[in-house]
Amino acid sequence: MDIQDVISTLKSFREPNLQEAMRRHGKVISAAKGDVLIREGQRLDFLPIVINGLIRVYRQWEDREILLYYVGREQTCMMSLSSAYLHNISAANGMAVEPTDILILPARLIAEWQLKYPSWNQYIIHTFRNRYDELLNSFGSVAFDPIPTRVKDYLLKRSKAEGIPKVTLSHQTLANELGTTRVVISRIVKQFEQEGFLKQFRGYIVLR
Repeated sequence: MDIQDVISTLKSFREPNLQEAMRRHGKVISAAKGDVLIREGQRLDFLPIVINGLIRVYRQWEDREILLYYVGREQTCMMSLSSAYLHNISAANGMAVEPTDILILPARLIAEWQLKYPSWNQYIIHTFRNRYDELLNSFGSVAFDPIPTRVKDYLLKRSKAEGIPKVTLSHQTLANELGTTRVVISRIVKQFEQEGFLKQFRGYIVLR
């Protein structure tokens, strides 16, 4: 993917001087589904901005994972931004959940561009604000909603987003998304099937 074409498609950055700086200092990489782009504990010298595709940002404790948020088109990862901006190690992992193209920018330019380019400054502020709101919502769900409610809400949102009643995912994937275990998910899904809320098949679930 040519970086000239990439920069011209980014609606958040319309200042000609900023676009030129991005072309001069940036590069585009491609990640396959399942590629881990950022690892917890890694020291970052770059900032990723998603061009196409989707990145899952999560934390891991032993054999369990908890989803923090997704990074979609023209978005960046708040954890990566914080790590690169403050020269800290990453506090989370980032994995491509589908083929993904990413614009890579040097971390050393983040603060400098905030002073020079208003649109870049707004982009950084909005990133922190939007991710902060997402993390608060996630924390509220984990703290106050029982796990069956979280499972049901997740399945309904996935079904609505995809426009069909079929949700393709394994029990382990669902457990990773919600920060619980596969055993717990299997028990809840079986209960939902008995109640008539869904029908489960190998590798996917159909909501009724």
